Amino acid sequence: MLRYLGTNLEPAQIRLMTKNMGKVIVASKDFILQRIHIFAGKEIDPNVDKQVDEMLKEKFDIMLPQRRSMNESLSSTTSDHEIIGLILQYRTMK
Repeated sequence: MLRYLGTNLEPAQIRLMTKNMGKVIVASKDFILQRIHIFAGKEIDPNVDKQVDEMLKEKFDIMLPQRRSMNESLSSTTSDHEIIGLILQYRTMK
């Protein structure tokens, strides 16, 4: 087991993340969702504000600022953790 950015990674997860290495990877919605699940350590729905907020607090100790929408809160957070960008990217994809 390896540690990456404070997250445990199993060999199977590493294989999944590097499966297409050497090929041009277009970040599909499914691929981004897989990366979010790997960082979160469990399956969450990135479109459900409550799940996102609880996961960020519990797993990463990230407290989001109060804004009108979750997307505004995510955009204005001071954390530079990669999962923030992944969630924002996922939420804007169709």
